[in-house]
Amino acid sequence: MLSRCDLIKGAAVALFSLSIPGAWAQETKMNLFKIITIKDEIVVGLSAEELKGLGGNDASAVAHALAQKGDLTVWQYNVHRGPNGELQQAPTAKIGLLANASLRVEPYTTPYLIVPHP
Repeated sequence: MLSRCDLIKGAAVALFSLSIPGAWAQETKMNLFKIITIKDEIVVGLSAEELKGLGGNDASAVAHALAQKGDLTVWQYNVHRGPNGELQQAPTAKIGLLANASLRVEPYTTPYLIVPHP
């Protein structure tokens, strides 16, 4: 039989381990954007560091960088079930975006947990 002390230690370890992923997710916050063309639309994710490298932190920075460079490599995001069965917005493929005159970039929000890309 477990002693009261063992139960308290176990609960403390569980609480500590549950708080680490939350803190890690805060540090690696992902920003999602919807890329819209005449043909289709996709959701992509960029970290704060990647956005800073593009020269901003919003959709206009992404659109400007794409127009200026002509192409960008980003992670495409889709909704999937996580290990615990909950829906989450997760990276599915690293893709290349090509500049196009009919392109629009919008911020994208989701009710799901956003998984950082590798």
